[in-house]
Formats: sequence, C-alpha cells, structure tokens
Amino acid sequence: MELQVTTLEGKSAGKVTLDDAVFGLEPRADIIQRMVRYQQLKKMAGTHAVKNRADVSMTGKKFVRQKGSGGARHGSRRTNIFRGGGRAFGPTPRSHAIELPKKVRALALKHALSAKAKAGELVILDKAVADAPKTGALREVFGKLGLSNALIIGGAELDTNFALAARNIPQIDVLPAQGINVYDILRREKLVLTKDALAALEGRFQ
Repeated sequence: MELQVTTLEGKSAGKVTLDDAVFGLEPRADIIQRMVRYQQLKKMAGTHAVKNRADVSMTGKKFVRQKGSGGARHGSRRTNIFRGGGRAFGPTPRSHAIELPKKVRALALKHALSAKAKAGELVILDKAVADAPKTGALREVFGKLGLSNALIIGGAELDTNFALAARNIPQIDVLPAQGINVYDILRREKLVLTKDALAALEGRFQ
C-alpha cells in the first residue's frame, strides 16, 4: 500500500510504502475490543472502599437481653442491619487489571492501524516540527490540513515547540512513537504518523 506524504504546509513530500503485515490486515473487532478493555481496566484506580463491621464506631456490647424482649436476639450494633452499622460485602481496594498475552496486544495494535488505513483515515506527515510554541498558528495549519480531530504520533522524542503548541487545541493529541496505543487511536477520527513514527512502528513489529 502506498500513501502520499504531506508537509505541515500542505505540500507533497513524496510517497511511502506501508508494510502490509502492519497496515494491510483485515481488522477484527473482537481483538481490538479485548485490547481496549485491557487498557481501560488497567488504568482503573481500584481505590473504592467501605467500612465493614470492624471499622464502624458503635458498641459491641449486647444491648438487649437474650430472652423476654419479644424481639430478635441481637448481640452488636455494628451489624449491617442497623443504621450506622458496617456494610456487608462492600467493595475493597483491588486491582481491576486483567491478563492479555503480549502477542495479542501486538496484534490488536496492528489491527487498529489497519482499520485506520482501510478507512482512509491515516495521514503520513513529513515531520511534526514548529518554529515557535504558538497555538493559534498551529490551529490554522491543522485547519488547512483538515485535522480537527486527530492523534499525531511523532518520533522517539517530540519537538518541544510542536507539543506545546498542540496541547491546548481541543481534540488533538500528540504522543511519541513509543506511546501509541489502541484506545487513543480509536478515540480520534484521524491518525497522523510522521515518517520517523512510521519507521519506528514497522521496526517494532519486525
């Protein structure tokens, strides 16, 4: 598969040939869904907690005699059936992360990249470099390129001026090549890869 390379000024900068093993697969929604679920569960804090009967501050002394009251034989006010008592079977701090094989994670990234390529939502950029950290100027550039909702992947290190200028533009995300992930690819309409990012991705899967 061949794609046109463009510059930030909207000019042509040649063509690149994409690796079919990375960008030419038939996307499988089930593999992509597994990876998105893996990412979402992994980033959950899992800090939810409640007070059980050992944590509430109420009397543990038997407050009514065993017989003769006509009521139940209660022993403690801390039980969950009383107002202010501890909660039964409430959530406790835990990790929500699930296991997913490394090969499946790599395959899911390939399928996400292939889905963008197949939908025509993949843009190859010569380089993501700005002369000054000016958000307004970069917004105009993106407007001319038709990038209103996009994920931009740079090389191993992002250009500081470009990253600073882009971070205040709504619905525009900028990540280094090693930060690319399935969830961020899917949440934006277009995927923009620089030539450095493309080389890093194809090298990563070889």
